[in-house]
Amino acid sequence: MEKTLTLRYIALPLCVAVMLSAADATFPQAEISNGLIKAKILLPDPKRGYYRGTRFDWDGVVESLTYQGHNFFGKWFDHYEPTSHDAIMGPVEEFRTGDTALGYDEAKPGGYFLKIGVGILRKLDDEKYSPYRTYPIVSTGKRVITPESDRVFFQQELSNGEGYAYVYKKTLRLVRGKPELVIEHSLNNAGRKVIDTSVYNHDFYMIDNQPAGPSYRVSFTFTPLAKNDLKDLAEIRGKELVYKRELNPGGESVFTLLSGFGGTAADNDFVVENSAAKAGVREIGDRPLSDFNFWSIRSTVCPEGYIHMRIEPGKTFAWKITYRFYTLPLTNPKKKERRRQLDGR
Repeated sequence: MEKTLTLRYIALPLCVAVMLSAADATFPQAEISNGLIKAKILLPDPKRGYYRGTRFDWDGVVESLTYQGHNFFGKWFDHYEPTSHDAIMGPVEEFRTGDTALGYDEAKPGGYFLKIGVGILRKLDDEKYSPYRTYPIVSTGKRVITPESDRVFFQQELSNGEGYAYVYKKTLRLVRGKPELVIEHSLNNAGRKVIDTSVYNHDFYMIDNQPAGPSYRVSFTFTPLAKNDLKDLAEIRGKELVYKRELNPGGESVFTLLSGFGGTAADNDFVVENSAAKAGVREIGDRPLSDFNFWSIRSTVCPEGYIHMRIEPGKTFAWKITYRFYTLPLTNPKKKERRRQLDGR
C-alpha cells in the first residue's frame, strides 16, 4: 500500500458558510441559491457525513431543491443508517465497471479495490461484487470541497497503489437567471491502468412528495422499449412511460431496462413531470447513453441514464448533466367547466 492512502481531508469554504443539515444537526451541508432555486447540498465527511455507504458517489448529494414553492428531492426511504447503500437523496451518481468495481476481480480477499467517488475499499471474500453490500473503507483519499454562494466544487484524488489512480472533479452549479442546476464532471486517469467504467445518476425524484402513480409521466426523445414486464403497474405509451395506478406502500416497485435510444447525446434527454404538483424537470446529458434503467417505488421515481467511458492513462473524460425545472399552468376552473359543458359531461 502506498503512502498516498493516508487520509487527507480539506474543506475550503468561500463566500458561504458550511451549514448544518436540517436532517440532523451533526451533518455538514452547504446551501446555495441563484435567486430562483435554493438547494441544500450534503457534504462528504468520513466521520460526520450524512452518507457513508460504499455504493454511491459521496460528492453532491442534494437533500432538497426548491423552485416556485415546489421541492423536487428529499428523503424517500424509511430507515436511515449512514453506511446503508441507499440512504441517500437527490441527484446521486454511481460508477460501475460492468457488474463489478475497479480492481475488484483482480484483488484477493483482504486486498483493495476502488469505488470512484467513495474511496479505496477492502475485498472481504471471494463472493461476487455487489453494490448493495457495504465494504470496509480503507481510505477516502484527498478531498477538497469549495462551497460558494451558487455552487459547490468537489475534488477527490485517489490511488490504490496497484495501478489505479484518478483525480475526480465535480461541480454543482446553479445557472444565473435560470431555473437550472448543472452538474459538471471530469475524471482524470492518474494511474497506469485503463479506467473502463460507466456512471449513471439515480436521481430519486419525489416532486412535492406525490406518490408514484398516474399523476407522473416520464417522457423521452426516443421511443422506449421495456425489456422487463411492467405488469399492471405501468406501461409505455408512445414516447412516455406512465403509471396505470398508484404504487402501494411497503415496497411495491416498477423496474425495467429500456432500449430504443440511439448512439448520440440527443437521446440523453428526458422529462419527469407531475400533473398534481404542477411541476416538472427536464434532464439533459451531453454524452450518448450506453444503458437505461427505470426504477420506482411509491415514494420516488428514478429514470437512470448510463454513459460509458474508457480513459487511457494520462487522459481525462468530461461530461455534464443539466436539470431544467419548471411549473405547469394552473387549471382555470371556468375553462374547465366550459370544456365539460361542451363535451356534454
